[in-house]
Amino acid sequence: MIIGTLREENKDDDRISITPETCAKLVKKGFEVIIEKNAGNSSNYIDEQYVKSGAIIESNKENIAKKIDILLTVSSIPSDNIINLLKVNTIIIGTFNPYENFNELQKLQKKKLSVITLDFLPRISRAQSMDVLSSQSNLAGYKAVIEAASLFKKALPMMMTAAGTIIPAKCLVLGAGVAGLQAIATAKRLGCIVSAFDVRPEVEEQVKSLGSK
Repeated sequence: MIIGTLREENKDDDRISITPETCAKLVKKGFEVIIEKNAGNSSNYIDEQYVKSGAIIESNKENIAKKIDILLTVSSIPSDNIINLLKVNTIIIGTFNPYENFNELQKLQKKKLSVITLDFLPRISRAQSMDVLSSQSNLAGYKAVIEAASLFKKALPMMMTAAGTIIPAKCLVLGAGVAGLQAIATAKRLGCIVSAFDVRPEVEEQVKSLGSK
């Protein structure tokens, strides 16, 4: 069985669905892996790393589409051109935000393609190893605070200097889910006074355990 991945068509997404590490695991399990040339560059993975992991590098995405049995993607729904080249019953796995992209996903159904959207994966213990939402939410919460810090016009932590004292910045985090809790933890580590808001009373203990109000 052949697994392939193409460069993400979503210009705002620098990720790739197969890393050299996961590629090696797939090859070890007996799959043939085809990667579009330079598809991993934006994620700092070069073609040579994939070749060492056992992948085949192909420059023509149309040729990849014709060969594969499984297409892995991060968030890009395949273009009409690629859809028309895929074999019947090809499996497409990714995160497709079905509520917003319902009409686009209907095209895949009409072509008799099997689509697995990991957005709908139940968040239960048995499925934890396949939970892509939590890992990306963690990164989103962390990155949100880092970007806010870069835009903020002064230092975040308290600083006592000979010229005076700078009081710590106050940070409000809206929502204390996976992303929010990581944002709280990151803001605390940077020295902010952190408050959080969430309508769910059960998250209060988690918020307080991170030193937030």
